Amino acid sequence: MKILITGASGLVGSALGEAVAGEGHTICRLVRPDSEHDRGAGFGVAWNPATGELGGAAVGADAVVNLAGASIAGGRWTNARKKVLRDSRVDTTRALVGALAKMAARPRVLISASAVGYYGRRGDELLTEASTPSNDFLASISAEWEAEARKAEALGIRVVLVRFGVILARHGGALPQMMFPFRFGVGGKIGSGRQWMPWLTLDDAIAIIRFAVNNESVSGPLNAVAPQPMQNAEFTRVLAAVMHRPAIFPAPAFALRILLGEMADALLLGSQRAVPAVLEKLGYSFLHPSLEPALQFILKKD
Repeated sequence: MKILITGASGLVGSALGEAVAGEGHTICRLVRPDSEHDRGAGFGVAWNPATGELGGAAVGADAVVNLAGASIAGGRWTNARKKVLRDSRVDTTRALVGALAKMAARPRVLISASAVGYYGRRGDELLTEASTPSNDFLASISAEWEAEARKAEALGIRVVLVRFGVILARHGGALPQMMFPFRFGVGGKIGSGRQWMPWLTLDDAIAIIRFAVNNESVSGPLNAVAPQPMQNAEFTRVLAAVMHRPAIFPAPAFALRILLGEMADALLLGSQRAVPAVLEKLGYSFLHPSLEPALQFILKKD
C-alpha cells in the first residue's frame, strides 16, 4: 500500500510512518518548501499548500493521512498565533483535497486528524461522535477543519475524521510536560480537578489510524480516546502513583489564566467527557484501555 502523510515529522506522523513502513508499505512524506524538519520513514514528496502543488511521486497512492497542524500548545494565543493554528489546519486541508481532486487515480481513503476540542467545554456531559460542536476557538477550528476534509467525499474518497484526545507518549506530546512538576515533588491537580480528560496512548492512536485505513466500513468522525475517560484529579493521582511522587500541590485556575490566557481554559481547565462510541461499535480493541497500566507501560519503554 502507498500512503501519503502530512505532518509526517510530528509525534503521530513519525510513529505511524515507522509502523507501516516496517510492514513493507510505501510511505510518502508530504514536505513543504520551507520545511526544516523533514524526517521519518519513507521518502519526501514535494508539497506546497499555498499553491496546492503536489509532487508526481504521490501518484498511485492508496491512502492519505492528514496530520498537519501547528502545535496548539506552542505559544500564547495572540491573534497572530490563532491565525497560524487555523491556517495550518483548515487551509492546508483545503489545499490537500484540492490536490487530490486533480489526480486521475485518487486514493481510496482520507484519514484526517481532528480533536475532541470540537466539543468545547461541556462539563460532565457524555460526548459521543453524534454530539454537537461548540463555538469557541478550538471547536470552530475543528469544525472548519473537518468540513474541508469532508469535501473529499464528493470525489469518491472515503473520509474518516479522527478526533484525538490527549495522546500519551514517553518522548513527546503532553505527557512529558505533565510529568515535569511531579519529578520535583510539586505536582498536583489542575484547577478544581473535576474536568474530564479524554486520553489515549500513542500506540492506540497509531492502531486506530491503521484500523480506519484498512476497514472500508469506517467513515465519518471517530473519537480517538480511551474507553475510560478520567477527571483531572484522578488522572494526576494515578500519574503520581506510577511515578512514585506525591500529588499535593494543585495549580490554581486563576494563576494558569494569568500565565496562559485563553489557552488555559481551552487546554487545561476545559472538560470533555468523550467516549469512543463508534470505535467500540465497530469492534476496535484498545491496546491500553485503562490509565494506570497504560502509564506503567509507557514509562517502562526506552
